[in-house]
Amino acid sequence: MDNTALLLFITATFVLAGFVKGVIGLGLPTIAVGILGVVMAPAQAAALLVIPNLVTNGWQIANGPSLKPILRRLWPMLLTICIGTWAGAGLLQQTKGGAATLWLGLALIAYGLVGLKAAKLRVPAGWEAWLGPVVGFSTGVVTAATGVFVLPAVPYLQALGFDKDELVQALGLSFIVSTLALSFGLFGAGALTLTVGWQSALALLPALAGMAAGQFVRNRISPAAFKLCFFAGLLALGGYLCWRGLT
Repeated sequence: MDNTALLLFITATFVLAGFVKGVIGLGLPTIAVGILGVVMAPAQAAALLVIPNLVTNGWQIANGPSLKPILRRLWPMLLTICIGTWAGAGLLQQTKGGAATLWLGLALIAYGLVGLKAAKLRVPAGWEAWLGPVVGFSTGVVTAATGVFVLPAVPYLQALGFDKDELVQALGLSFIVSTLALSFGLFGAGALTLTVGWQSALALLPALAGMAAGQFVRNRISPAAFKLCFFAGLLALGGYLCWRGLT
């Protein structure tokens, strides 16, 4: 693939990933790492995503209803995301096969099917104090191994009973913490350099364009339609990850 074709490929990838994130609040790293894995190593793809992840999740947080109550509720999970990511530092560079991606995809498919069947998962209030840190640490390890932040954080956040906009804001908060934690690991491993940082900044433009289009759609759909899009999106992301893990 020549330089022009590679640039167009990367641009289209970030527009698509940004659009999905704008609609359902997640999917940027999942889609981008998976597609970019065709032309680059997973660690390189994750490093290219740093700036788009930081800015799009910051935008997602800023557009939410109220950050302080969500932050007070989620800080134990956010702290252990960092601990888990740093504990698993180096796993992304060591990953050679598609086993981690495959299992991640299967888990997303299972959760998407449960959601589409209208099964309501709820976390009892008394469980949050201990379950949040467990979910956070597990999410951190998965992030370190795959560069993707969705499991088990997304099912946990969805089970906390947030409304549509609160959920999207909580997802953005979780993802921006995961991005920052992963960035330290990538920097330490030499995958995140100044040159890659500039390339990541350029990738922000198509990601923002896609996200703006996706948010336009989300703001014009009902909570029921959003729920359908959310779980169908998880199912599609899971299927895509399984395909990537098997190829």
